[in-house]
Amino acid sequence: MADAAKRIQKFRFRVFKAVVKGAVYFGLYLAVWLFLAPVSDMVPGFQQTVEIFVFVYVFFVVVGELLSGTVFVHFFNVGRELFVIGYLVLSLKDGVVGVTFENMRLVADFRLFLVIAVALSMLGLAKAMLQTINYMSEHP
Repeated sequence: MADAAKRIQKFRFRVFKAVVKGAVYFGLYLAVWLFLAPVSDMVPGFQQTVEIFVFVYVFFVVVGELLSGTVFVHFFNVGRELFVIGYLVLSLKDGVVGVTFENMRLVADFRLFLVIAVALSMLGLAKAMLQTINYMSEHP
């Protein structure tokens, strides 16, 4: 009976930790969004793109925290990194974003940002895969 109570207490702590992490990530999004709000008026669909990314990323963080201590957390970490890479590539396409504003065309080149972000995500993917392999070798 004490073992079950200990498990419930450990799960409650994980739930609390997951809620706090999710709230912190969402709070960071809200703080950053205050600076990005003027851009969303000029770029159509920008707010929806950012919100979808943030919600899915926070979902991965919360579920990963709930599953900590199991092998599934490592699979979610790999999935999170693959999501970040895929979403960056799909949302930025070739890295050049253009917007027509009145009679002017504004073009922004995000190729360097895209390369750096994908490279960092690839490092995160490699780390998550190595952590998965390490977990599997320690827990046969």
